Amino acid sequence: MRKGLTADGAGLAGDRVVAQGSAARVLVAATARALRGVDCADLGQTGPISRFPAAPEPVRRAAATRAAGRVALTADQVGEVDAARVARWFVDQYPRRSYPGVVIGSPHGAAAHLAVALGVPWLPVGFEMTAHWSDGAVDRPREALEHGHSLAERLLAGNPDVHVRQVHCPASRGPLTGVTVSLAARWRALPAAYAQFLGGRLSADAPVLLVRDARTWPVLERGPGHSFQVGCPASGLDPVDFHPDSHALRQVLRAMGGDAARWAPPEVSVPSGDAEHGMDPGFEEAAQDFAARHGHPVRRILVPRPAALSAAVADLYRRWLRAAGKTGDRLVVECGRLLDPWQVVRAGLVPYWCENATRRSVDEAEWWLAGSEAFSSVDVLPEPPGMRSPALAGLPQWLAVAGFGRRRRALDRTSARGYPVTSVPTRRATEVLRAQPYDLPAPPPLGVTEALSVLRDTGGHQGLVVS
Repeated sequence: MRKGLTADGAGLAGDRVVAQGSAARVLVAATARALRGVDCADLGQTGPISRFPAAPEPVRRAAATRAAGRVALTADQVGEVDAARVARWFVDQYPRRSYPGVVIGSPHGAAAHLAVALGVPWLPVGFEMTAHWSDGAVDRPREALEHGHSLAERLLAGNPDVHVRQVHCPASRGPLTGVTVSLAARWRALPAAYAQFLGGRLSADAPVLLVRDARTWPVLERGPGHSFQVGCPASGLDPVDFHPDSHALRQVLRAMGGDAARWAPPEVSVPSGDAEHGMDPGFEEAAQDFAARHGHPVRRILVPRPAALSAAVADLYRRWLRAAGKTGDRLVVECGRLLDPWQVVRAGLVPYWCENATRRSVDEAEWWLAGSEAFSSVDVLPEPPGMRSPALAGLPQWLAVAGFGRRRRALDRTSARGYPVTSVPTRRATEVLRAQPYDLPAPPPLGVTEALSVLRDTGGHQGLVVS
């Protein structure tokens, strides 16, 4: 039996493999629902967080272990993962019909909104998994690397067409960093399910949009197909903040019962490589070659930081709504998993997506609002990360974002209650947006050429590259 397959010849179901609450999982689910004309009311996805950040260390670890037991993969299950079946699971969530294009790329909420405005699917270039680390510790990145390497070898034995990027980041994953390892699998070639989609479910001459997260991070190449990084851009910290002498690191580890004196990260081999959500060059080349052979033009969007695409897509939505006779005057600021593309279109809202609740993300939203034409209403949905970190925005900063509304300034009270140490599911965004007045019919889908022209005009000054 081929390694990576179960006894019945099928790998683990994609629903079991892809990490609960991971960006790719949530964005595919939300986009597929929007293309079916339904919202995200049934989505209960939350991130990998601890609900007991103020409890003593034994209580926190026990809570994190229980959470990991419900969702993390065992070592044997990692060996049963079939990345091709995961790709099929993503594709099969979309209605079976012909599409005028497709967006494929790094996970980004604004990319999902772009896909919905175009009336096309969004597909990821990889997926995240979490696996058990029974004797782990948040302050032992070297040990995490060695445990992760054994898991990566199991995964790669049955999936030679993926690269595994392991991320050890207590600043973004909290106590779960000490009981699980995070593995981001990126396809190095075009999965068969994606090729079948491009070859059979796109209309003639339909374009393929490749959206790539261009952020970089120090990386250690551990072995063929396996790389390792300490920290990540989504933490809101910089690579230097994960040095043992960093005050920010000491704060993060102290909150989880860790000790910076034990923190000894391995030496990096690539000082500035693609971060975990980057697009593998092999995948990009394969997608371009396949699309060209089947008569589908390929357009690329290079994203230097999440806010650049968020701002450009928000500006795009405003123009799109106004061209359809709507005001384009009401904004919703989404965060992380708190988004609902269908409700945004249904209510005629302009969406701005923050990657997470870090000060860096919220600062960028404020700067964009300060330089934009004023909105009559601003609704803000801050996703509580479930932990404390020196990089997080406080509620006063979120309130300042809402304060840009001329008439309506709303910060979701449920999300704010207990912030930042609680958690709320994706469907909370649906519950909030359902209260917005209807603004139907929805505008006709955007054309790709028009959309890319607007993105180039509005995002160029922020470093967004459209080619």
